[in-house]
Amino acid sequence: MKKISKNIAHLRHLRGISQEALANDLDITRSRLSSWEEHRAEPPIDLIVRLSEYFNVSVDSLLKIDLTKVKDLRDLLKIGGNRILFPVMVDGEGRDLVELVPIRASAGYLQGYSDEEYIQSLPRISLPFTDTGKFRGFPIKGDSMPPLETGAYVIGKYVEDLTDIKDGKTYVVLTQNDGLVYKRLYNKIEEDGTIHLHSDNKTYVPYQIKPEEVFELWSFVASLNPTDQPISDLLYNTIQSIQADVAQLRMQQLKGKN
Repeated sequence: MKKISKNIAHLRHLRGISQEALANDLDITRSRLSSWEEHRAEPPIDLIVRLSEYFNVSVDSLLKIDLTKVKDLRDLLKIGGNRILFPVMVDGEGRDLVELVPIRASAGYLQGYSDEEYIQSLPRISLPFTDTGKFRGFPIKGDSMPPLETGAYVIGKYVEDLTDIKDGKTYVVLTQNDGLVYKRLYNKIEEDGTIHLHSDNKTYVPYQIKPEEVFELWSFVASLNPTDQPISDLLYNTIQSIQADVAQLRMQQLKGKN
């Protein structure tokens, strides 16, 4: 757990507190804290949880993500009561970049969405219509949300707070049980403690999920459909080309290992 050693020291420096002050707050000795920061020992799980609560950063981020890339705690977005690393990438002209989840990689998104290496491996494109925020493109499967169909992409903007759900609007939702889904949502948390998910194809029955089942939420910004008019062809071809390049690189990496 080398990352947690660096993360503890870095978060402490961001807070502007000394080892002695942090050790006192955690009710441990300074030498014990020093051994963690110098990677001579590892904190037990109960103190990892306490560190998570102290710095208001998720346990997953403490263990898996190099937080030294964060220069300000405000660069971390909040999920629930904790923050996770969610850097906003920009192109040479300062425009926010859109990360694309390739079709073949979408099945692994549930396991990889909080994995720094997985996210950094995603191809990125720049779109002229995106405003400030965090954007990601997700592939559509099935026919539950016409006119979008398998092969289409939905560009979503990250939503930090589930209370910001606007009834009747469409969202890409990463759920605990179903993975990635694109649905029309209705916020019924105050009424029955759930979020209602509806398909535009009425042959699909609406269903409900609890807020704690939602790992990520992305509000609809734009769509790219294979059946769209030629004005979208260049962008669609760009995405397809990126996917092909990524697949080719992976094949080369696999051949290199053999």
